[in-house]
Amino acid sequence: MANNREVISIHIGQAGVQVANACWELYCLEHAIQPDGLLYHEYRGSTDFNALFSITSTGKCVPRVVIVDLEPTVI
Repeated sequence: MANNREVISIHIGQAGVQVANACWELYCLEHAIQPDGLLYHEYRGSTDFNALFSITSTGKCVPRVVIVDLEPTVI
C-alpha cells in the first residue's frame, strides 16, 4: 500500500511571509537542501522531504508553498 503524504503550506500577509521565510529556511536545513534547491551530496537521511518538496526533472527541490501579500516590499 502506497503511503503518499504531501503538505501544501499557505502563508498570508506580512506576518505570514515572515513566518514562511523562517519555516522554509528551517525545513531546508533539516532536510539538507541547499538554497539553490539541490540536496547536499553527503546527506544520507530519509526521503521524508518529499512531503514538503516536489522534485523537478533536474533534481531540484521545490517547496510546496503559497505566499501571499499585497505589500510588495515584504516578499
